[in-house]
Amino acid sequence: MTTASIILIVLIAIVVIALLWAVGAYNAFVRLRNLVQEAWRQIDVELTRRHDLIPNLVETVKGYAAHERGVFDEVARARSLASAPASGPAEQAAHENQLTQALGRLFAVAEAYPVLRASENFQQLQAELTNTEDRIAAGRRFYNANVRTLNTRVETFPNNIIAGMFGFVRAEYFETEDPAVRAAPTVDFGQS
Repeated sequence: MTTASIILIVLIAIVVIALLWAVGAYNAFVRLRNLVQEAWRQIDVELTRRHDLIPNLVETVKGYAAHERGVFDEVARARSLASAPASGPAEQAAHENQLTQALGRLFAVAEAYPVLRASENFQQLQAELTNTEDRIAAGRRFYNANVRTLNTRVETFPNNIIAGMFGFVRAEYFETEDPAVRAAPTVDFGQS
């Protein structure tokens, strides 16, 4: 074997290894992008479930507190806004935060009516909504973990070369701005 043929074989081996790495990196990006999209769809399913529960909850509260029209209108507006398609997770999160605040005001109204709070229908709807909120929170954690993995891969060398060549970009996190969620819990060990 001549030196030229050895160099040619080494160069071919390097090119083949580089191509295999590029194909593997591309496929990893596709898998991550699909995971992020799937996670977002699961959040969307739970958000739709939440949006579907709200009219029943509002109607139940209306039966007991008909004079609280402003709160009902606010919940309806916030639900309509949250149900509409958003441009991305950040905009959807903003709409969901408005809905969460409106629901908080609705529950504040419900607190003033002990008969309503004792209603089996209200309790069931409230439990369903709480369950749905928990599922949304779990979905948000799963989605954000996949976004973190994708974003890390998009930004790290040498994967960022493949990301740039094939248009893979950072994904948006789905974050809450709800102060109740972000606030640190308070613990009081004081004397009662």
